[in-house]
Amino acid sequence: MTTNSYNLNPNPLVRFLQKPAKDFTKADIINYVENNEIKMINFRYVGGDGRLKALNFVIQGRDHLETILSTGERVDGSSLFNFLEAGSSDLYVVPRFKTAFLNPFSETPAVDILCSFFDKDGNPLASAPENIMRKAHEALLEQTGYSLEVMGEIEYYVISDKDDLYRATDQKGYHESAPFVKWEQLRTDAMMAMAQTGAMIKYSHSEVGNFSDEEHEYEQNEIEFLPTSVEDAADQLIIAKWILREVGYQYGVTISFAPKITAGKAGSGMHIHMRPMKDGKNVTLENGKISDVSRKVIAGILHIAPALSAFGNTIPTSYFRLVPHQEAPTNVCWGERNRSALIRVPLGWVGAGDMVATANPLEEKHDMDFSDKSTFEFRCPDGSADIYLLIAGLCVGARHGFEMPDGLEFAQKTYIDVNIFDDKHKARQDELYQLPYSCKKAADYLLAQADIFKQHGVFTDALLEGIARKLRDYNDENLRERIAPNREETMKLVRQFLHCG
Repeated sequence: MTTNSYNLNPNPLVRFLQKPAKDFTKADIINYVENNEIKMINFRYVGGDGRLKALNFVIQGRDHLETILSTGERVDGSSLFNFLEAGSSDLYVVPRFKTAFLNPFSETPAVDILCSFFDKDGNPLASAPENIMRKAHEALLEQTGYSLEVMGEIEYYVISDKDDLYRATDQKGYHESAPFVKWEQLRTDAMMAMAQTGAMIKYSHSEVGNFSDEEHEYEQNEIEFLPTSVEDAADQLIIAKWILREVGYQYGVTISFAPKITAGKAGSGMHIHMRPMKDGKNVTLENGKISDVSRKVIAGILHIAPALSAFGNTIPTSYFRLVPHQEAPTNVCWGERNRSALIRVPLGWVGAGDMVATANPLEEKHDMDFSDKSTFEFRCPDGSADIYLLIAGLCVGARHGFEMPDGLEFAQKTYIDVNIFDDKHKARQDELYQLPYSCKKAADYLLAQADIFKQHGVFTDALLEGIARKLRDYNDENLRERIAPNREETMKLVRQFLHCG
């Protein structure tokens, strides 16, 4: 990257240091702090509830700053994770310098840095979700020779006081613009703050969901990111959720990533797009068609998909979203351009030709290679997801697909080319496995396939059992059928999990 390119980068540290974030060192952080009147360092890390935590340091001097960055700090792990015992719960949090960013909200100039967890012996904590994600991706690469790049879509509702001006059509908010949507500027402010932290944003728009009740307006929006390494993709999703809440607080509105806000209206998902990589090249397609590599990855993910709900759909209201005809999948299947499938292969510019020249006669026609844009999308996760464990699980599924002796046959068996929600295709629907209908069922699937997740030392027994225990404690096996007809009880549950993840 040239110097001019660094000057245009939205991350102030990149501009000042004239280097990409992946090359940041401790000396770089100290240099930035000393020359930009930074007063505080904030360590950031994710607890078992999926939220970004904070540990704040007032910088006392250069030696103090050097110590903070060199040693990290102690934290109480049992207060962060349910799988750690109080008697042996001290952990270290150690900063990862490449994640450093200027806090967009702090009145006191502060640099925030994401941290990793280490155990008492100074080793990466085996059960830490971020470490498990890293191990899962390393196992995929070591066992198959392929890596995985991912990117996420965050859907969320803005909940505000009722506004009768320029009302959008109910459940028709997709790509609507102001004034028929009210929170485009909030979304823009959040995107600019995300970019400042290093997030790679693809685009944003208003989403399908919009409705009102006696007091409030509910407007659904989405922000989508660009494909990158699994570690960077997870970090930017976690930071993005924190930023959206911060910006919403400044506007005096509520931001919710909850999978369901009310019955009969579109729920919010957090879809994950993937592309298998080999030697830096996207191998999703081969000769313009879905490659055998992609089919194996898809097969492996589908084979453990019900268990993946334990990471991607982690609260009872997750299963109020995963119902037919509500923009969310319920069957274990995949298809091209098919939104009723669990894994969708979206339009990939294959055979599209030079559309720009067609739309703009003054432009010369030229051949373009669009293969880098091809991905496939896992559509069932929602905002309650443990992002690190979800992406770790997708890496496990990708690896598992290569290890399945009948991977390609399984991919063919689970392929659909029809709207699976259409009643005339019920026979095909009955041939497919179903996603779980409760946290309890997701826990059952996870433990039944635990050996797949533990292979190559990726997941630990303690973590899997802790997640299953947490899911089963909701006691929600027949909850959807039990309270769905009762709006008051349903809304009480929605409010309980309004700020999930």
